[in-house]
Amino acid sequence: MRTVDPGTGTDADPDFDEPPAESGAESAPPPSRRLPVLCAVAGFVLGASVLGLLWALSGVHAGALEDAVAACQALDRVGELPDTSRDAQPALTPGLSPERLHRMVAARELSAAAAQVNANYQPLADHIDGVSRMVLSLHFSDISGQRHLTEAKEICGRI
Repeated sequence: MRTVDPGTGTDADPDFDEPPAESGAESAPPPSRRLPVLCAVAGFVLGASVLGLLWALSGVHAGALEDAVAACQALDRVGELPDTSRDAQPALTPGLSPERLHRMVAARELSAAAAQVNANYQPLADHIDGVSRMVLSLHFSDISGQRHLTEAKEICGRI
């Protein structure tokens, strides 16, 4: 059945309230928000990662300096080493207490930690290692060990 639109006098479809569809094109769905949200999340994660990395690296070198200073302080707290140049058989001298041995080992470990993080502290670590080998072997008159002790104290004076 045909109906006539009374206002225009033209033929009308039964559902004349709907707007006519565009020729040949269906209506497009609204644009997806997935891509902008995904980009925002990826940017946030990337930015947080970079800031975290920078924060972590900024503390590393400060820690190396603190470790080197602590190694020098531990070496200084070891004190004067006993003179064994006159002893035929080096023995554990009463002046070398277990606390002093622990400080020497601590100085060696702290200097090694500083050198591992920052290569500028490698000479300090090498010299303190030489001193610790001399102390732990109880050959305090060892010329090489004494040279290492002098060099380590000189480096510590510059830090």
